[in-house]
Amino acid sequence: MGMTTPPRTLAEALRARDDESLAGLLRARPDLLTPVPGDITQLATRAGTRASVVRALEHLDRFALQTAEALAVAPDPAPYETLLGLLTGDGRDDGEHRGDADAAIGDALPAALTTLREQALVWGEEDRLRLVRTARELLAPSPQHPSPTGLGPTVAEATAGMSPGRLQDILATAGLPATHDPVSAVTSLSALFTDRARMGELLDTAPAEALSVLDRLVWGPPYGEVTPNPTPPVKWLRDRGLLLPVSTRTVVLPREAALHLRAGRAHRVPEPQPPAVEAVANRDPQAVDSAAAGQAFLAVNTVEELLKSWNGGGPAILRAGGLSVRELKKTATALDVSEPVAAFWVELTYAAGLLASDGEADERYAPTPAYDDWAELPAQDRWVHLAVAWLAATRTPGLIGGQDAKGRALSTLGPDLDRSAAPEVRHRVLALLAALQPGTAPDPETVLARLRWERPLRGASASAGDTTDLRSRIALWTLNESELLGITGRGALAAHTRALLGTGPAEAAALLAPLIPEPLDHVLLQADLTAVAPGPLERPLADMLSALADIESKGGATVYRFTPGSVRRALDAGQSAADLHAFLAAHSRTPVPQPLSYLIDDVARRHGHLRIGAASSYVRCDDEAVLNEILADRRSATLRLRRLAPTALAAQIDPASLLDGLREMGYAPAAESAEGDVLITRAGARRTPPRTAPVPVPEGPPVPDTTLLGAAVRAIRAGDTAATVVRKDPADAPAAPSGSLPRTTSAETLATVQAAAMTGSALWIGYVNADGAASQRVIAPVRVEGGFVTAYDHTADEVRTYPLHRITGVAELADEATS
Repeated sequence: MGMTTPPRTLAEALRARDDESLAGLLRARPDLLTPVPGDITQLATRAGTRASVVRALEHLDRFALQTAEALAVAPDPAPYETLLGLLTGDGRDDGEHRGDADAAIGDALPAALTTLREQALVWGEEDRLRLVRTARELLAPSPQHPSPTGLGPTVAEATAGMSPGRLQDILATAGLPATHDPVSAVTSLSALFTDRARMGELLDTAPAEALSVLDRLVWGPPYGEVTPNPTPPVKWLRDRGLLLPVSTRTVVLPREAALHLRAGRAHRVPEPQPPAVEAVANRDPQAVDSAAAGQAFLAVNTVEELLKSWNGGGPAILRAGGLSVRELKKTATALDVSEPVAAFWVELTYAAGLLASDGEADERYAPTPAYDDWAELPAQDRWVHLAVAWLAATRTPGLIGGQDAKGRALSTLGPDLDRSAAPEVRHRVLALLAALQPGTAPDPETVLARLRWERPLRGASASAGDTTDLRSRIALWTLNESELLGITGRGALAAHTRALLGTGPAEAAALLAPLIPEPLDHVLLQADLTAVAPGPLERPLADMLSALADIESKGGATVYRFTPGSVRRALDAGQSAADLHAFLAAHSRTPVPQPLSYLIDDVARRHGHLRIGAASSYVRCDDEAVLNEILADRRSATLRLRRLAPTALAAQIDPASLLDGLREMGYAPAAESAEGDVLITRAGARRTPPRTAPVPVPEGPPVPDTTLLGAAVRAIRAGDTAATVVRKDPADAPAAPSGSLPRTTSAETLATVQAAAMTGSALWIGYVNADGAASQRVIAPVRVEGGFVTAYDHTADEVRTYPLHRITGVAELADEATS
């Protein structure tokens, strides 16, 4: 769709685009699709709304944004050469490297303009470039919102409302001819400030102190406060219009004068090229992959250990949601990590759908049923599951410990931790690492500088090293979390992560599998009642050993310690002494030490010697001396015991509490049923109802797929045809208001539709659907029967059937519209 004349509006410029270009606009600005615009005019109107323009500006890179800022202070419309001059300057300050910088700007400017055009922020021919009005209002200077360029208002804007007498005084002091026309006076003063030679002569006569005042204002902010009796340098500048009054106490440096002092440049430091990501170290790629694989395996084990510790029901949920500080400290101690790292693992487990609230009245956290399926997967597949969840999660653990907008503390698993920018920042950081050579560890500061160039903060200085903005903090957290999770190794991106980002999870798991150590089926028993696992253990062995012994230390090898309490725990779970001896003999590469055998036999001999039942509860024992010892112990006072018989005691607390109380006193009781049989109290695995992983909070509308884009473009084109088509009304019909529905009688409608079906011509109709919504459509009738018309609807780009009674009227299209 070509145009023979330059576009006069943004709608005309969009109408001249081809379908691929319109689809590119909708892809770059998906908010324009909700709902699908009815025609090109609606699309242009929506593209110029403040919220949409702000969102589009925030997604520009630094140089594209600088180009838009330069257009905001340029004349409207501006030729390409004027825009280029605002970015490169007028050549008066050429230094040793200025020529190369200007050449880089000249090379990058066409691409920046293309980006602005594609996003419908700039339109017009090269000699008449226009920034959309809303973007100009956002980026142009004002006292309330200074321009990002640091430039002030023009002379015409600053002198609006100034008395003619004051203008005459300024002209006279500046040596300009007097004029009684305010417009001519403003034009004369503007011409002085834009004339290089005359402006140079004027500044040559300025006092040194006045030039110092200009130096402080030239790069912004251009506003300054003055006293009722200004100093001589300020008075000299004010009398010659180099400082113009904004209020009784405020003056401003006009834009034309500032541009002369800046040698014509809108920005102090244009940045046409993104900063490079620099390396701090180049490591052996194999060492990087090995380190990352080891950390990936540790990550999987840490998550599994966390879920095992909450297997019978985790900590209670705070009333406001989330985990208490005390419970986070307990979790950190159990995992042997710092609290921020523990918070990361808890949040990652939650994001992966392995942990959730149980939904009970006494609400607690517990593993989900998905955990059991996850635990059965090979280690590499478990890691891929965690990594994919981390990449997509919008929950941001780095915020934990801070405060929300209302000053409330942000807690682990609590609300208000979602940040929609997190997935995009994580992917971008990893993409920057992937662009480096394998084994290259980047300098974090250069990564942050690159991200700030790609998505700068509007109004922030290009050279500011501010890392306090959210995106920069997320980027730093990403680098730290990547190392914890095994995404990177020794600071460099691992090969399995490159595969995860490129070819997908299956390839990543295949690359990681050979680097993960094979699980072992044995341990080394020591004479000091410890067992050493020289590597990861097979799952059944690890589960049984964790019930029989306590973990004393972790690392490359895990040390387990056998204690009376740990052995009793295994006996409580239903194991017999013979079972424990057979288990140790089968899985130890060293002989079972005699002290360990004695420990098992000794605990087993005393296990179940006391019997607990329900009276509320009772204790029975064949050895009266044991019961006498319990009653004599001061610690039993809280159990509220009394003797029923020489071999039985009754208690007024429940059996479970009585069991716990006697175990704390050092005894090894066993629970029994009403029939007198010993009850095996296995550790109950508590699971939540089926829960899905938390859904990430999207950053704005989702990017539409190709099918939706194609359908949207067709609908917009068809709606535009219906809205702009030329129709012919009957000669005696009154002129219909623009945009109104056609009105014809039922008989006229039927006759016109039948005639169009016979001749194959198109019609313009008004239609009201079942919901009462009215629309205009262009249709080509195919068949008319039974009170319905079947036609090809150009608006919907498909064949549809319409009830005739819902058609408000019809009109034939003008000959030039159908030709």
